[in-house]
Amino acid sequence: MLALDREIPSSILAVDLGGTKMLLGEITPEGNILRSKLYPSDTTSQEAAMEQIIQAVEDYIHTVPFVAKRQLGIGIAVVGRVDQKRGIWHEIEPGKSQLTDVKAIMESRFRLPCGVDNDVACATRSEQRFGWGTESDHFIYLNVGTGIAAGFVANGRYVKGSHFNAGEIGHTVVASDSDVLCGCGRLGCVERIASGLGMHERVMALHQRYPGTSIKIKEGERVTAQEILQAAEAGDKLGFDVSEAAAKALSSLIMNLVRVSDPDTIVVGGGLAGSAYLWNRVKQHLNPRTMRFVTNGIVTTKQNTPDASLIGAALVGLEAWETFGKRDEVQ
Repeated sequence: MLALDREIPSSILAVDLGGTKMLLGEITPEGNILRSKLYPSDTTSQEAAMEQIIQAVEDYIHTVPFVAKRQLGIGIAVVGRVDQKRGIWHEIEPGKSQLTDVKAIMESRFRLPCGVDNDVACATRSEQRFGWGTESDHFIYLNVGTGIAAGFVANGRYVKGSHFNAGEIGHTVVASDSDVLCGCGRLGCVERIASGLGMHERVMALHQRYPGTSIKIKEGERVTAQEILQAAEAGDKLGFDVSEAAAKALSSLIMNLVRVSDPDTIVVGGGLAGSAYLWNRVKQHLNPRTMRFVTNGIVTTKQNTPDASLIGAALVGLEAWETFGKRDEVQ
């Protein structure tokens, strides 16, 4: 949070929609979080998610006093495929598509310019403006948390793809001999092995083979990646096997991505970015020849907040305001 010891002229209301929670915040154009508030989220459908976004924005406006004198716009980070230029949310997940004109809906409701983009795209945008992007025009923002996705910056430009689907790397096969079936129909996808959810699934599938494991299995509760990694570091065999498989999968993924886009930096973000144990193990499995041109190596974000997607959402809202102003000048 920014120390509120001076007058703040303007801000953007930002929304970061997550799988279990939604974070709203008032952000300055310089990327400083003034205030924020957590809300529950519902990502079962785009319709349900939009309804909750609208309710959360209305609640925030009425219950959290704005710090800045003027609000420039609203920026929203969502999961799935987004046409950021037109403000249309195409798809929340494969097979669950419902074209949603987020920009039109929000602007009609709140009378502020609105921008929307994918959550990892927003985090990458934030990194580009305030983090490693100040030093590199060729980096990959690798988000490893509940799921796995990436943002690619090449020649200083974010890569969107022809159908706004670039960076959906969770379905990259990294273990061709794996018996882990992914929802996409292939075996050995990295997300089902190395994400937080994937590691939980591996523990649940394998724990009966490890009767002496220290990992606690509770009915109806997810085993967190942090629990698995801590158990591995403490010498638990199940924890080690699951986390080692994750480390090998992530190292294969990284080397494949390096061959594709030739980055000088791999920036790690997401819920598992802070695990020194995991990333030390990942580095043990990297081929030095493959990584020789990644001059900055694997690094954590330079940003001073874990809320990179929220900051990126604010930047999308700021861009919507700037575009609105230019359009207004033309008229």
